[in-house]
Amino acid sequence: MQSIETPTNQHIRCEADGFEFEAITEMSLMLALKNTGFDIEASCEGSMVCGTCHVRLLSGWEALVQPARQDELDVLSSLPGVTNQSRLSCQIVITPALAGLSIEIAR
Repeated sequence: MQSIETPTNQHIRCEADGFEFEAITEMSLMLALKNTGFDIEASCEGSMVCGTCHVRLLSGWEALVQPARQDELDVLSSLPGVTNQSRLSCQIVITPALAGLSIEIAR
């Protein structure tokens, strides 16, 4: 019988508002921020209805993060202070390619 190797989640370093934190791959950025103690409301807990997990990707990161789907863009369009770098952190899945990710938490 041949064994199948299951990939293990990796811990990667990220930065938000000038502070470094550790995120686990395959976890949403929202959960990584909440688990680290960042002051991010995320009142719908990732249901993508409230927009309170709004973050802005700092320059250059937008090309490495999976593109936003239309339903996320619809939520973002109703928020103040949205830019081309705005995303809902509940919709960003941490991958090894995001090691060093740098964001700003929208307030």
